[in-house]
Amino acid sequence: MARAGAENQSTDRRALGVGAHYRGAPYGLALRVSALTAVLGCAIVGGGFAAAWGTFEGVRDYADRNIANEDSYVAYADGGWFPLVKVGFVVSLLLLALALAVVSVLHAAYAVAETGPAPGGGPLTRRDLWRRTRGRLPAALAVNALSGLVVIAMACVAYVLWFSVERGEVPGVEPTPLGGTAAPQYTLVGWVLPIAVLCVGPLVYFRLSLATAETVREGRSPFAALWRSWVLTRRARWRVLGAGSLLTAGAVLFVLAARYAAGPLARPAGLGMLWLSDDNVWITGVLVMILPTAVALLLLPPVVMPLVCGMAAGRHGALRAR
Repeated sequence: MARAGAENQSTDRRALGVGAHYRGAPYGLALRVSALTAVLGCAIVGGGFAAAWGTFEGVRDYADRNIANEDSYVAYADGGWFPLVKVGFVVSLLLLALALAVVSVLHAAYAVAETGPAPGGGPLTRRDLWRRTRGRLPAALAVNALSGLVVIAMACVAYVLWFSVERGEVPGVEPTPLGGTAAPQYTLVGWVLPIAVLCVGPLVYFRLSLATAETVREGRSPFAALWRSWVLTRRARWRVLGAGSLLTAGAVLFVLAARYAAGPLARPAGLGMLWLSDDNVWITGVLVMILPTAVALLLLPPVVMPLVCGMAAGRHGALRAR
């Protein structure tokens, strides 16, 4: 027991100290990836606003006509809602693809940095790191896409179960009206079970979090790397779960704090959009609403992701050595 505890403590120290000798090159690459992410992310969002510009103009004209006629109106009615939903869907897909690429690059880079110095024995430079990383990027992309699909599948199952209960489509379970006392079956099947299924997704993702390092360092196929990550974390599942939960909680707190700190930026951005759109409050409201969250998410790659990727690469090296 004492030996196992000492090994676990050594594993944690190695995981926390990953890249201490090579922190310059991985973090330098992370900064460059973060800058490129900011440019591409702003371009995608700006393209979405440009594509929806005519729709927002139509929404304003519709509202102005009803106000001038002293009629009531519903926001985004008169055919303006579905075009905006389509634009938002495309923008969301592009942003998810960008996030997948960023996560894959950084995880692969930190896994390469954990393997050791440059072939000549000198310090690892950003050029060497990128050269050794890019060859395994397709496999890293596939691994992270499969891991993300697991979480999405669990979320979809939980939502379908909850939605089915709310619509009364589950035999023997009647939805409880507002203000009524919930039946035990409704509480269990309609809330407890979906939440439990939803929580399974992150738990499985933490078990698969070493797959990128496995496919980069060992050259395994994506599916073999996922299975190997599951095997490696079998004896350390609670430590992996604890570390992953702490990092996730820290990332969420950081996003909330950064979103609050970026709140004052919404005013000058809104004024600029009002000037650019000739006082269109509809498109300005959307920009003001999403800007703080966008700024917070753009700060994740340079601030939070190095710690997450370093932890994953170090834990993989430590568990692999054991």
